[in-house]
Amino acid sequence: MKTRVLSLQASSWSLGVALFCIAVITAFATRAETVPPIKIAVFDFELEDYSAGGGVIGKTPEDIAQLKRATDEARQLLAQSGRYSLVDVSHADAEPAKTQSLRTCSGCEADIAHKLGADQSFVGVVARSSRTEYAVGFQIRDTRDGSIVFKQQTDLRMGTNDSWNRGVIRLMKNTLLNN
Repeated sequence: MKTRVLSLQASSWSLGVALFCIAVITAFATRAETVPPIKIAVFDFELEDYSAGGGVIGKTPEDIAQLKRATDEARQLLAQSGRYSLVDVSHADAEPAKTQSLRTCSGCEADIAHKLGADQSFVGVVARSSRTEYAVGFQIRDTRDGSIVFKQQTDLRMGTNDSWNRGVIRLMKNTLLNN
């Protein structure tokens, strides 16, 4: 009889532990599902042209169109991930945002994004070393303190400016959004 009582107590204790574990796991799962997306300000991709003709030719209409495609792809990937909520950057009136010189402003984009209501800022750069070689990079900063949250760059890729958006897609999917 005493063995039977101990067995029932042990079973009750095991059941209690199992129910507790289920409750904790459910609570964490529910919390994970309710974490709001990060508000991110994705600024337009910028071009750093180190090619021989870069200083002479400047940004062409085709370059501008391809930078827009790269920016659109980045915004779409971030929004579709469910982890991010895009903040409208069209009202950013700071000079570096207007002149597309955020890549050289020592983190000023974090403050600009903060004023727009974002938690993080995103600045992307296409660095062209020749008319057929380029690298894509981006960095994300916390808007509260300006610290870099994430930074990544590709190696050089072969292809003309019409492949910049594919470089953006590959880099983002293989790094930031890979989980």
